Amino acid sequence: MNDPVTLAPVFIGGAGGSAIRWLVGMGVGERYHGTFPLGTFLINVSGAFLMGFLSTLFNVDWKDRYGSNLTAFVLTGVLGGYTTFSSYQLDTDNLYKKRARGLAAIYWIGSVAVGLIAAALGAITAKMFG
Repeated sequence: MNDPVTLAPVFIGGAGGSAIRWLVGMGVGERYHGTFPLGTFLINVSGAFLMGFLSTLFNVDWKDRYGSNLTAFVLTGVLGGYTTFSSYQLDTDNLYKKRARGLAAIYWIGSVAVGLIAAALGAITAKMFG
């Protein structure tokens, strides 16, 4: 359903996740000044780990992942707001335009590979708890 009561957890969670993403990105940016987009990388990898962990812990059936207010709030809202595919794409493009094409390729492919590994490790970790 798309009524306001159902959308509220996604809206609130997304706002919170976006604020956390901004804070983490700022924190990393204040400490790291290299070419590699470390903030976005760490945000997306930690988000993938948490998605794997929490979706396993919550026993989410991905065919019906929008089914509860808890999954709507945490998985779709908070983690959807926290992770950032668009910034990942922009960072890749910026590296490419700066002629750091090798680094752009490593970042582009490495983000997906490390994200998949992080999600799998999150799921494995959750299974150890449950």
